[in-house]
Amino acid sequence: MPDYGMIVLKLLGALGLLIYGMRVMSDTLQKMAGSQLRHVLGRMTTNRFAGVLTGAFVTSAVQSSSATTVMTVSFVSAGLLTLAQAISVIMGANIGTTLTAWIMSLGYTVDLSVIVFPAFFTGIIFIYNKRLRNAGDFLFGVAFMFLSLVMLSAAGKELDLEHNPDVVRFFSSFDTGSYLTIIVFLAIGTLITCIVQSSAAVMAITILLCSTGVLPIYLGIALVMGENIGTTATANIVALGAGTQARRAALAHLLFNVFGVVWVMVVFYPFVNVVCSLVGYDPAAGGQAGRLPVVLAMFHTCFNVTNTILLLGFIPQMERVVCWLLPEKKKESEEEEFKLQYIQGGLMQTPEICVLQAQKETARYADIVYGMFAKVQDLLAVATDKEFDEGFKLIERDEDLTDRMEIEIASYLEQVSDGHLSDETKEKIRQMMREIGELESIGDACYNLARMMGRGRQSGKELSDEQKASIENMMVLCDGAIRQMCSVLSTPREETDIRETYRIENEINRLRDKLKTDNIRAVNDHEYDYALSVLYGDLVGELEKLGDYVVNVVEAKLGA
Repeated sequence: MPDYGMIVLKLLGALGLLIYGMRVMSDTLQKMAGSQLRHVLGRMTTNRFAGVLTGAFVTSAVQSSSATTVMTVSFVSAGLLTLAQAISVIMGANIGTTLTAWIMSLGYTVDLSVIVFPAFFTGIIFIYNKRLRNAGDFLFGVAFMFLSLVMLSAAGKELDLEHNPDVVRFFSSFDTGSYLTIIVFLAIGTLITCIVQSSAAVMAITILLCSTGVLPIYLGIALVMGENIGTTATANIVALGAGTQARRAALAHLLFNVFGVVWVMVVFYPFVNVVCSLVGYDPAAGGQAGRLPVVLAMFHTCFNVTNTILLLGFIPQMERVVCWLLPEKKKESEEEEFKLQYIQGGLMQTPEICVLQAQKETARYADIVYGMFAKVQDLLAVATDKEFDEGFKLIERDEDLTDRMEIEIASYLEQVSDGHLSDETKEKIRQMMREIGELESIGDACYNLARMMGRGRQSGKELSDEQKASIENMMVLCDGAIRQMCSVLSTPREETDIRETYRIENEINRLRDKLKTDNIRAVNDHEYDYALSVLYGDLVGELEKLGDYVVNVVEAKLGA
């Protein structure tokens, strides 16, 4: 009599090892390729066919459609992919994940232990080498995954379910020719996958039950279809705290898989029989339990490939449907405009991907600061006190919001820095911390300029036309410097040059020196009083400091 309690513990342990091994593989590959992922997904998704191939390739590599989908949702949230591109990648991810089922079916037909122990041995050698550490982690993930499949196969044989009359009687009680039974098992597969959050684990259980011969192939396939729907829960849960575009991408994944299940249900028995014939299995005859894992893998592949072919031409329509189901929320206030856009709660991915999101948010932060400086330029030209007060309030509001943006981006980067980071990623985070600090200083300088102008108005000290013209010249140079800074922050590092920033900074310094000299001479010649000269000098000095902050941002970005 088998010790079912111990065997169940072995099964649970093997499933845990399977999930852990796949997680290690996925995380390690994302770390190894994280900095290139944006370029891969950006350049290889130029059309829908390339997008499908990219999704299939990435998912085959990381062995997790959930990882690819969540990554894709993150990229949509960060503005690195369009919704249409994301849908094509998600379609490809569904094809790529079929490789997992084939690997699992091998576990029941091939002795994978010949791979497990060499992988462990090689991995432990690599893990102590700094350059090869990630490769070592990946090999450990492969070894754990294959070891879990060996353990599942062994536990299945120990269970000996085909000779357990109660189990055989239980599964035999279901009418495999009834659509109601198929729908019940489809719902069970969906529910279990939503709870476990791993379609691979549920697929492993399904293959195990079918390989023993107790679970009829029609019911096993119904579970597989449920897994296809249940696996979409991960991305949808992750996207709950994200922006509208991210939630649309996750919803598109759900609709894609639900549509596939619906059309398969219409032609369920003929479709399954065709798949069975491809591998030489006769569902009516039964027996040949050893071929059932291959049948499940073949069905999984045929289902996802056919579903992708059917819907590939309807990506624009899918995009319109999800946009209709999830319309863009109207901004409730002006303040809404300045909330973090690319960094979203719940989308914490590998550090490299998080850094990409933070870089996009920092570039947006710079654009907001640039808009703030434009308001300061407008303030210099206003004629009435009412216009000045209205403009000053806008700058005051921007100052408060830019302070909050600095804190939110910094807090996000602190969260990222708590993970295991490569030296390159650590350096990028340090650079961005410096960038956002200097950007906040530019915002402070804009606010200080507005306050100085306000004090001058209150005291009745009006700048002369010549002084205003000089300040405007200084502002034009600062405007060019900030515009150049924004361009640097939104452009890849290797495509930028710091020399233009230094050239503008030198011009600002030369003009400052000239204006300071002219200011001293004008006071000595009694062209205006000392109080006005102080106000004028303070404005020139603050603009020069603003130029210094701009240089600091560019140097931080370029590592100068």
